[in-house]
Amino acid sequence: MAIYRFRVTFEDYEDVYREIDMPSKSTFFELHEAIHKSTKYEVEKSSSFYVSNDQWKKGTEVAYLPNDRKKASGVLEMEGIRLSKFIDDPHQKFYYIYNFDRPYDFHVELIKILKEEDGKEYPAIFKSIGEAPKNLTAANFPVAGAEDDEDDDFVEESSEEYGVDEEDDYDMFDEEEEGGEEENQDNNSGNDDY
Repeated sequence: MAIYRFRVTFEDYEDVYREIDMPSKSTFFELHEAIHKSTKYEVEKSSSFYVSNDQWKKGTEVAYLPNDRKKASGVLEMEGIRLSKFIDDPHQKFYYIYNFDRPYDFHVELIKILKEEDGKEYPAIFKSIGEAPKNLTAANFPVAGAEDDEDDDFVEESSEEYGVDEEDDYDMFDEEEEGGEEENQDNNSGNDDY
């Protein structure tokens, strides 16, 4: 059986990548699981692979946990679609979006087709470079409640704590404007000191 070696790279963190060996009969869901085993991200998040070209343009979508709109449009689902169905190029590319709520985008590229090694279990992580960025969860972000008021977003700060007195600032601007008029008169006298 043929083994596909994919390089999985974070779009925004190109120095972090994984190389994952997958049997050609594997499904997109199995690749999805293997990616998250290698990054330690939660598997149960809405995600999609897109068959892609060399410029990473998104084509046919293969989704996991698609929303109702995608289901109604007939989106393909990861569990039933084999990788081999969409491998048309020895360097086939897939654009992968993990977790549409707090997305990470990946570039998944077929880099090698190998023969299966006897006794080796697949999928297998062949290479792991760099530490995956921390997965951002909803717990990391404050959520406004019904009792929150829009005015709470603006906190009054005393400029005194920074060593600035607003009254002095305004006086300083007034003095500059007054002095500025005299300077303009001097500057218009035709004596340039350049």
